[in-house]
Amino acid sequence: MSNNSVPLPDNSDQSIMPNLIDFEAGIDGRRLKAALVLIVVWSLVFCLHVVAGSGWIIWGIALIFSGQMLRLFAARPPVVDAVTKIDADFPLISLVVSAHNEENVVEQLAASLGGLDYPADRYEVWVIDDRSTDRTPQLLDKLAQQYSQLQVLHRTTGGGGKSGALNQVLPLLTGEFIGVFDADAQVSPDFLQKLVAYFDSPKVGAVQMRKSIANATTNWLTQGQSIEMTMDAYIQQQRIATGGIGELRGNGQFLRRQALIDCGGWNEETITDDLDLTFRLHLQGWDIDLALWPCVQEEGVTTLGALWPQRQRWGEGGYQRYLDYWRLITANKLGTWQKNWDLCSFSLFQYILPLAMVPDLALAIAWQESPLLTPLTVVGIILQVVGMIIGAQRIGQQLSAGSILVGLLYLVHWVVVMPWTTVRMAFQPKTLNWVKTPRQADSTT
Repeated sequence: MSNNSVPLPDNSDQSIMPNLIDFEAGIDGRRLKAALVLIVVWSLVFCLHVVAGSGWIIWGIALIFSGQMLRLFAARPPVVDAVTKIDADFPLISLVVSAHNEENVVEQLAASLGGLDYPADRYEVWVIDDRSTDRTPQLLDKLAQQYSQLQVLHRTTGGGGKSGALNQVLPLLTGEFIGVFDADAQVSPDFLQKLVAYFDSPKVGAVQMRKSIANATTNWLTQGQSIEMTMDAYIQQQRIATGGIGELRGNGQFLRRQALIDCGGWNEETITDDLDLTFRLHLQGWDIDLALWPCVQEEGVTTLGALWPQRQRWGEGGYQRYLDYWRLITANKLGTWQKNWDLCSFSLFQYILPLAMVPDLALAIAWQESPLLTPLTVVGIILQVVGMIIGAQRIGQQLSAGSILVGLLYLVHWVVVMPWTTVRMAFQPKTLNWVKTPRQADSTT
């Protein structure tokens, strides 16, 4: 064990353990709620098809959400002066990575985070070796001798997946702000100096760095993921500018320590810690901002076989937070009508519409009718196309018509993922396990 390697801490201090907000029935409760959502949505679609003139209801809903979309397009996000502040007081920052079998990328990670353009005594890097079975533990101990900021925690027991690993290292972190990265993260040396400006407002509890796909030119899948990330950053900026919900995206998320403590740490009963923490931060009164610059680069998955389980996990984690916190959301605990309306709008397009499209298309084919949900689908496509184009322009890129078409074709996978995920959540028992996204480097060893 190296000098910078520490034993597993005893998390007897309940102040940093998950204190879930109104978390009711855990995994079993989610199954019942998911089944209820499935029955209600599919029943409503059936009723719309059998009731004469119901198409006008869909047109009315589409018109309402078109107004929300136009409001979104018209918003002007504030420009954050994220410049290097040579004479500023540098806050203490803790950077954390939970790594499982990452022998192919940990050296690159250590080099990237261990040599930042930030005072060496004002930041620390913690890597949690979460029960790796490859050479990750040995490499980390060796790298800890090379980089003075690098600390290693070897985790051999405990559950909760990534959330559990993060909760176990939390008592050891000293930073005022905590940055969470994936093992394949790539950042610029000056990113910390630029990022601290986003926390100037005391209401900001978290900042998500824009995610960028490092291997975007590998194939059409990675190109699609790159366009998706660009579109997502644009929509995030616009949502925040209209007083809506900013969301965390995992890799490159920065948390104000006090905000994280207010939420009781990370939820160990979710498979997407970032999406769950998004809701808990907003329910506790904190805002989440997005940093367009600097960005964090990560690897996109290169095969459909790798994309499918990743997106199922994202889709299920997105659902879980609604199923877990619906009472607080409906009780207006988010605090403002803007946040509630924003949440309603995007839950419709992200979760309900793909689920409803299955019976809508099936009934349209069976009864030789036009799909009733076409107006809402068109609104969603317009939002995606505008998000791609303007999002690319904001980061100095131009998308061709061919790239936009690739992006739209790629995003069709969500129409399959969301209904399948809902059905699986409703009827299949779920165990919370660590899921590692394959790296390109893994296929070359």
